Amino acid sequence: MDDTPVIVLDFETSGLSPHYGDRAIEIGAVRLENSIITHRFQSLMNPGFRISSFIEAFTGISNDMLATSPSCEEVMDRFAEFIGGHPLVAHNASFDRRFLDAELAFIGRSRSGRMACSMLAARRVFPQAPNHKLGTLVRYCGLYNAGTFHRALADAEMTGHLWIAMIDSIKKSCGISHVPFELMLNLSRVAKAKAPSYLARFADSKR
Repeated sequence: MDDTPVIVLDFETSGLSPHYGDRAIEIGAVRLENSIITHRFQSLMNPGFRISSFIEAFTGISNDMLATSPSCEEVMDRFAEFIGGHPLVAHNASFDRRFLDAELAFIGRSRSGRMACSMLAARRVFPQAPNHKLGTLVRYCGLYNAGTFHRALADAEMTGHLWIAMIDSIKKSCGISHVPFELMLNLSRVAKAKAPSYLARFADSKR
């Protein structure tokens, strides 16, 4: 993390799965370097069809807004350049991964950076949180937010601040100065009960 830029991203979509024809309607992302947001990317995306009234109400994104927005293909071509080969982070990453890979496939591109899930990592770093929804974790950690949820850039920024908070917590609890992306990626995959011993072994290896 401290020496590798990380891209934290979030999609708003027309539905739950690209396998059923759903498309992305907004992408938001931030680039983290040395625990600081250094760059932002945001764009609405016209999926080529009307979205449901439920999605309009849920996201605050209207069909009128999408009608004048660039196509998914145009936005994703620019976004592919933004993410490059950097490691990726998303909250509930399995959802965003499906749409990222599907939208990139539409333009004949793919990602090379691995993706970590901040929700899974948070279950191991903050096991006492009431739940591990993004809004709950933001409040649990006392992180600033503007009260906006389900818009892509706002959610990406909050996820970025949560990612930084988790790294700071691990540094403090383990007495280490550097938390690499690889550690966070692996931490999200170990059993929750084994997370403390996993972190302890990593800390011992750095002493």
